[in-house]
Amino acid sequence: MTSALAASAFDSLLLDAVPDQESLRLAYELPGENAVRKQMTELTEQTRQLIACSSLVMVASVDADGNCDVSPRGGPTGFVAVLDSRTVAIPDATGNKRLDTLQNIVATGRAGLLFIIPGRTTTLRLNGRACVSTRPDLLSQLTAVGKPPASALVVGIEEVYPHCPKSLLRSGAWKPEQWLPADAQPTSAEVTLAQLRIPDLTIADIEQNEADALKYRYE
Repeated sequence: MTSALAASAFDSLLLDAVPDQESLRLAYELPGENAVRKQMTELTEQTRQLIACSSLVMVASVDADGNCDVSPRGGPTGFVAVLDSRTVAIPDATGNKRLDTLQNIVATGRAGLLFIIPGRTTTLRLNGRACVSTRPDLLSQLTAVGKPPASALVVGIEEVYPHCPKSLLRSGAWKPEQWLPADAQPTSAEVTLAQLRIPDLTIADIEQNEADALKYRYE
């Protein structure tokens, strides 16, 4: 029912959606000079430091048919390696093995990254060419997540842009006093159970699977 309602709402809004970029620009003021000027094609010492401080990066990709995906990557602070001023490498730690992001990148050779630093409001956007590498000499350098990964996502920088902090300030993401209580949302196991729709599967089964996955996450 929820999917049907969402599709119906989208179809209705699509009928009079903004038709082109020119019409979209008319709804906004032009960006300030500095907002345009601070976009660069390579890392500065300061943006290198931001990457070194980040323990979480969101990876946006798209497949050959235009289907989009955003996936998180996390690790110890500095787990993303800066290979030079125009190249970064993200180790692919053991996950669900769907390979959605990696398959998209193999198909299109493009990726967008958003680096996040927990507790801080500065983020860094990085976009460019991308590839998946299994070269042993590269993987042997990328052991921050436990051991050499099966592959690495390598991005050749075409745009790097320090993003303004307004979204994180508005969200109160780093303010515990604004966080919802734990029981205000379904648990991970409850969400998974509803998604899987497998008869006889229980919350306890999923919670055990989640615990095992975390315990053996480097295997």
